[in-house]
Amino acid sequence: MFYGSIPAVITPFSNNEVDYNSFEKVISFLIEKGSNGLVPCGTTGESPTLSHDEHERTIELCIKEATGKLPIIAGTVSNSTEEAVSLTKHAEKAGADGALVVTPYYNKPTQAGLYSHFMSVADAAKVPLIVYDIPGRSIIPVNDETLVRLCENHELISGIKDATADISR
Repeated sequence: MFYGSIPAVITPFSNNEVDYNSFEKVISFLIEKGSNGLVPCGTTGESPTLSHDEHERTIELCIKEATGKLPIIAGTVSNSTEEAVSLTKHAEKAGADGALVVTPYYNKPTQAGLYSHFMSVADAAKVPLIVYDIPGRSIIPVNDETLVRLCENHELISGIKDATADISR
């Protein structure tokens, strides 16, 4: 379902507010240039700085603009499991094809805690999830054993966005 170039979409701001007109232009540009999917509200999309309303509206707008053209993997990133579940459910309802779920930043959970976080979101989800492993921001990596356990124990955990800079991985 997901392949090729799937860029994270920036969230432009103007006068301390999301600039939705510019956001639509960014989406159109990325579609015109041949993207194979889009990721609104990932960490590149400034999701930690968006209000819940802005987050939801940004995902909804991206889905509206891209419907029938390419899949949307909504960033449902949060260091709170409950919030990640809520954002994932909203993205599904809005029509997202998948969700990008990040390693909880700031909290520094154990591998068991990471497993529990991702499994909780997956158990509540109805769309494929991409595990976002970004130890440069979250301080802790998702180790390979944890990834294997996640993939073996939940059919919706479908991929990884690996930002570890470990080429051998």
